[in-house]
Amino acid sequence: MKSVSTAAAPKPVAAYSQAIEAGGFVFAAGQVGIDPATGELASGLSGQAERAFQNVRAILAAAEASAENIVKITIYLTDLKEFAAVNKIYEDFVGLNRPARTTVGVAALPNGALIEIDAIAVA
Repeated sequence: MKSVSTAAAPKPVAAYSQAIEAGGFVFAAGQVGIDPATGELASGLSGQAERAFQNVRAILAAAEASAENIVKITIYLTDLKEFAAVNKIYEDFVGLNRPARTTVGVAALPNGALIEIDAIAVA
């Protein structure tokens, strides 16, 4: 088991790793739309979704993986009515890869975020 870390994604704010590489997989922790350079949450759902996907991409790159390696992704939304808008951003992120996906409606997310994304990828 190996911890994965990169300055290109927000630093963990509690006792967790950005990702763990184990058993041939990379388990990326949930990412919200925080810009790692400023520490600020991106504006609006689209901005937060794009930033959260960028954060996941950066973490996977630190583990020498990419969006093409994702086998399972989970998207947490505070408003499921925004599913269609997020789905367009998601499709751009995964490209031709079609991993298993779950989308969950939640009451709230850390720092007032509107979306959080976690992923499991083949290392």
